[in-house]
Amino acid sequence: MLNIFPGSVMKKSQCKAASIIWKNNSIPISEDFNDTYFSIDDGMAEAKYVFIEGNNLINRLANGFEIAELGFGVGLNLLSLIKFWNDLNREGKISFTSFEAYPAKYQDVEKALKYFPILKELTSQLIPALEANLTNFEIENVRIKLIYGDVRDTISFWYDNADAWFLDGFSPIKNPEMWEESLLMAVQEKTKAGGTFATYTSAGAVRRSLTKVGFEVSKISGFGKKRHMLSGKKID
Repeated sequence: MLNIFPGSVMKKSQCKAASIIWKNNSIPISEDFNDTYFSIDDGMAEAKYVFIEGNNLINRLANGFEIAELGFGVGLNLLSLIKFWNDLNREGKISFTSFEAYPAKYQDVEKALKYFPILKELTSQLIPALEANLTNFEIENVRIKLIYGDVRDTISFWYDNADAWFLDGFSPIKNPEMWEESLLMAVQEKTKAGGTFATYTSAGAVRRSLTKVGFEVSKISGFGKKRHMLSGKKID
């Protein structure tokens, strides 16, 4: 069930809409960054492996847990998380905040997500919220906040702190702004004591920056054809 909260409508006119082309009419690719939105092997399996397992959420998710994400994309991480939370059948609600500079058109989101039929019911709740430009709403037992604009500017106006981060910007080579040390420092400052992050990339520059700003970083096996990825915990 989709619930809408007061004051949740925000105009996105100042944001450039994502320009998307399609591989095999099913895999969305950003024209701006020449990068895919999710793995061509299995985007939902990637979301679960990298972000849910990478943050050890099976042992951590509980009422009041706060997740934040860099790069909403087409919402696949969000819906994968909601399904995972539902399947755990635990009491309470969790929160999910995502920062996005180039919001995808709701029609593109719908097209991308239709290739994950297991998410059909959740997709049917997400699309009306995106079509209405809602930024604060609830799907099932997950409270959702979407913050549009350059995260380097907007993160300082987010007054919560995350238990876990999904760092899901496009490739550091193609989208270096999302991996700047100053931004990762802001991420660290917006992380609760004992909080964690996970990301698909294992780029050396990203690993060094995350270590420098105050995370204990581990390089672990990556998803699919990727040899490695990074996960870590805030150093208290």
